[in-house]
Amino acid sequence: MAVMAKTPRPGQVKTRLVPPLTAAEATALNAAFLRDITARIAAIGWRLPVAGFVAYAPAGGEALFDGLLAPGTGLVLADGSVALAPDVAGIGRSLIHATRGLLALGFDAVCLVNSDSPTLPAAILAEAVAELADGRRVVLGPAEDGGYYLIGIPAALAAPAEALFRDIPWSTAGVTAATLARAAEAGIPVRCLPAWYDVDDPPSLRRLVAVLTAADQALVRDDERAGEQVPGPAGDPAPETAACVARLGLRQRLAALAP
Repeated sequence: MAVMAKTPRPGQVKTRLVPPLTAAEATALNAAFLRDITARIAAIGWRLPVAGFVAYAPAGGEALFDGLLAPGTGLVLADGSVALAPDVAGIGRSLIHATRGLLALGFDAVCLVNSDSPTLPAAILAEAVAELADGRRVVLGPAEDGGYYLIGIPAALAAPAEALFRDIPWSTAGVTAATLARAAEAGIPVRCLPAWYDVDDPPSLRRLVAVLTAADQALVRDDERAGEQVPGPAGDPAPETAACVARLGLRQRLAALAP
């Protein structure tokens, strides 16, 4: 199970969050996301046959991950520099590169997870593992914005599944729909997981901060919380992200901005 991630350099990660964040703050938030997500994968590995990785790009930035990942998390290059069909572009190149690299290590299946969902529940990740165990279908985690937060591919379907990355309108609301269409064309069974959300723009950052704030206030009496707007499913705790949000004062800063 590998988190897809760029090397954490200011100006290259979480750029859609600048503003309201500075480039350095966006990098710090990205680092917190990585700590939380890799820790969740490592925790799953205590009870399920899962090894955790970060599939990164570009090459040469490996040292920048030092201290950011859960102990035992491996690194695999996924910069899309391998030979690929001409109709595979964008993130599709990195996804195929990551899949090939991890399967070459001898794994029975690969599950690729985005780095934008720090509260993604471990239960959803465990469900993906269970679905991949029989090796007969691809697993897809649709994101609420039309993309996907997870794709899982069993080794037996690795070659035909590369069709799922061809002619995809990456970074649009049509990614999941196009991926499912490619799967239907190729006759590849797909199991869709529950939808979740990415944190990659100011509105979704507001949502995350609201969720983390609600979690911090969970012990407040119900009558004091009457009428409070529910920000949506809380997901799992993200302590590193919560600490970063508090350190940057994002609750107060975002509240002072127009919605």
